[in-house]
Amino acid sequence: MPGWLKIGTAAVSILLVGVLAFGAYWVIRLQGNISKASLGAGSDKTEGALDDSRDRMQILILGSDTRDGKNAKYGTSDDATGYGHSDVMMLMDISADNKRVSVVSFPRDLLVDTPECTEQESKKEFPAQENVMINEAMSEAGIGCAVDTVNKLTGLEVDHFMMADFNAVKELSNTVGGVEVCISDAVYDPDSKLRLPQGTSTVQGEQALAFLRTRHAFADGGDLGRIKAQQGFLSSLTRKMKDDGTMSNPGKMLEIADVVTRNLTIDEGLASIPTLLTVGNRLKNIDVGKVAFVAVPTVPAVSDPNRLQVAEPAASQLFAAMRKDIDLTDPTAPPSPSASPDPSASPSPEPTPSETAPAYDKALQPVTVANGSGVPARAQEIIQALTAGGFTQLGQLAAQPVAATAVYYGAGYEAVAADVAALLGVPATQVLPAAGVVGVQVYLGSDLVGGTPGGDAAVQLPSDIVNQTAGDVVCQQANPALITR
Repeated sequence: MPGWLKIGTAAVSILLVGVLAFGAYWVIRLQGNISKASLGAGSDKTEGALDDSRDRMQILILGSDTRDGKNAKYGTSDDATGYGHSDVMMLMDISADNKRVSVVSFPRDLLVDTPECTEQESKKEFPAQENVMINEAMSEAGIGCAVDTVNKLTGLEVDHFMMADFNAVKELSNTVGGVEVCISDAVYDPDSKLRLPQGTSTVQGEQALAFLRTRHAFADGGDLGRIKAQQGFLSSLTRKMKDDGTMSNPGKMLEIADVVTRNLTIDEGLASIPTLLTVGNRLKNIDVGKVAFVAVPTVPAVSDPNRLQVAEPAASQLFAAMRKDIDLTDPTAPPSPSASPDPSASPSPEPTPSETAPAYDKALQPVTVANGSGVPARAQEIIQALTAGGFTQLGQLAAQPVAATAVYYGAGYEAVAADVAALLGVPATQVLPAAGVVGVQVYLGSDLVGGTPGGDAAVQLPSDIVNQTAGDVVCQQANPALITR
């Protein structure tokens, strides 16, 4: 089966910025169009209730490749029925102060470990899987399983999701009068039917869908080139709607809102008029230069060179920056202050590093990292922090999931354990002796305690982590194999 048949659409990304950001109030008249689904697939929520008007918010944006209904022309029902595959997956992260947005793309070919998931309507349970493509997470257990998988991978806790299918991007691109895209050379992709001349073109309808779905037309013909093209399309649409004054045209916004709601599935917490209004108001005034588009760093997978795996240490650095609410366009800027702090919360006591040099050589102390956090990249992140702190005799191992991070130590290693805990920010109450441990063992839990040395110090990030902002006009590089003359 050709690869393009399994490719979804970035329509839901466009819907979010193109409608919620510039006219969500019209959804009031269209509430009945919206379909709803459960946010999770059985995972426990650890964060408190979200204030949608004031708190930092993460929305998982999904494009389904289902062939049901209006999408039947893009393949048979055997290609993708029911939930389909989430072949477009982007995490939109809105800062608490509403001054910036990060949109992080996850390649469909990325190999990940999925958690145990329960389909919320049938209550059928699906076992955890290892080393499977991320776009398979929702195909059986539903959208909530895709959400839980992203939570597991990043260590974040997604607040909402939005999902649309093929038809949405066609209708929306027609409604706005087309979207400008740029390509370095004339190209034709026989699979997606995308045909474009060199330079700038306006695409809409089937051609807009082909631009977003093509698997082969850009860069080296892989998924990363497709992601950059989708991000460029979304950036162009954002600029167009702001420049054309669409947000101040009630008739146009009502037309767009109708398109959106007829092709949209959202979680139950987002499917309310007040929430949609609130999110729309938060997004509409953000500077396009502070809307950052990022792709999870990847390399060809060891197990299958036709698939991808997260690239370390870059992926761990990205996820750590996201957990710390770092501005990806300016990592040196302080995190946004929380708009709704919990006054009842008090920090756990933490060990204090010795003011004098330790009476041992850090480079000779055996320290093992046992990853029971449920976040695969977490161990690498902690190892980086330990290495930066001077501990170099390090090992790591898989571990059973646990809730709380702890530092265990064997006989004679109490001082080393205290310094390791201080370096990682692990509370003194969670530094414990253990007869079976040789040296020191950092057992990571799902609380995600521990991090980079210095706690709130600037997080290291690759210099090219941001592909572009919504303010950048980017011309996509054509795949040399598909260039036409």
